[in-house]
Formats: sequence, structure tokens, C-alpha cells
Amino acid sequence: MAVQLATHVPKMASDAGVIDAAKKALGKALIGTNDAVGEITLTVARDSVADVLRKLRDTPGLEYQQLMEIAGVDYPDRPERFEVVYHLLSLTKNRRIRVKVATDEATPVPTVTGLWPVAGWLEREVYDMYGVTFAGNPDLRRILTDYGFEGFPQRKDFPLTGHVELRYSEAEKRVVYEPVQLPQDFRTFDFLMPWEGPEYRLPGDEKATGEEPGAPSPAPAADAPSLKAEKKEPAAKKASPKKARAKKS
Repeated sequence: MAVQLATHVPKMASDAGVIDAAKKALGKALIGTNDAVGEITLTVARDSVADVLRKLRDTPGLEYQQLMEIAGVDYPDRPERFEVVYHLLSLTKNRRIRVKVATDEATPVPTVTGLWPVAGWLEREVYDMYGVTFAGNPDLRRILTDYGFEGFPQRKDFPLTGHVELRYSEAEKRVVYEPVQLPQDFRTFDFLMPWEGPEYRLPGDEKATGEEPGAPSPAPAADAPSLKAEKKEPAAKKASPKKARAKKS
């Protein structure tokens, strides 16, 4: 049953025939295709990425005119551990496509700033976060981290604490960089569910258990004598003076 959309929702062209058209246009540059959950992904050769994106933009029937995003992914176990992912939008057909290339730490990816100038900023983000370089980018500098930042924070082998930390030095009247020094050791987390309770003893828990006889604890010891047994028998009541005079008379 077809889904009925509201009248103001823009219509989307079907993805039927997109993969076949891409195979015809890209030729040997196309390594693999995947059509899952309504999204088409093309894996292409790294050195041909600029030509591939140009054909996806300019080929009639494909017409993915706009570059929406460039993202990075890190798979440390792979020989080419990084994937650079391009997200394209067709303005005339209102549909999207994803293009992926693989690379390693040393091999640059061709820039696509000649196709979309906005790619200069997006490539800088991927470089800043993952260390992937882009050949031909005219201004490949860090963009999200500081220029003195060490390493690439989105790599999966990057330490959570980083390598250096910065602070303002009142003595030097400037921001200084120093090796990371944690003010305290990492706390040992027990990872227990809240209702299971920790294995260690918290302050105040001693009030819930009995102690040895004579210990200053509000909780009675398990073998403490009963309070009822310690109660003394009440003394015999003295006769009132009135009753005593009545007996004498």
C-alpha cells in the first residue's frame, strides 16, 4: 500500500535504475554498490573520486548537484583503515546518494574543491579529526581543534584524555600547553546495577548491623540480653496513711 504524504511534502524520485545508470557512467571506477534501507551507496576507486563525483553531478538521469557532507570513518583493523564518505543531493529529483573511498594514513585523497568550493571546509574537518590528507586542497589546516593540538581525536586508538591540555597561566599571562596530568587517578567503577549495591562498605552502613556487646552502636548485638529480662520487679506499694489509721481504729 502506497504511503500518502501531505500535499506540502516535496515528492522524491524513485531510486529505481540509479545503480544501473551509475554503472554505465562510472565504468571501472565503480568498485561496489549497496542498496539497503532505501539508501544507495557506491564504493569507488580513490584516485577516481573527483571524476566519479563530476559524472554523478553532470550525467542526465543522475543529477546529484549538491555536496551535502564529507565524513570520515575509522576501521583500525583494515589495511586501509579510513573511509571518506561523500553525501550528495539531487535538487531536481530530491533524492540522495552516498559515495565511499578507502585510504590509509599516508595516502592522500584527491580534493573535490574544483567541483564544490564548500568541500574545502569539509575536507579540513576530516583532516582535523582523522588525519586524512587531501591532495590539491589549497588550505588544508585544522578547523575544529587548536593549531597546537596533537593527534587526531576521532581515531579509535586516540586516548580519551588526549596528549596535552591547555590552561591560562597567570604568571606568564598567556595560554600554555602542558602534558595531561589528571588531578586524581581514574576512579574504580564497579559497574553494578543500582539495585544490586556495591561490594564496598559506605559510611553509615555500620548502623544497619549489630556489633559486639558494649559497642557504642544504636543497633543491638545479636547475642545481647533481652531488655525485658533486665527489668526489675516493682517494689511493693506502701499502704496509704488513711488505710493505716483505719486499721488501728
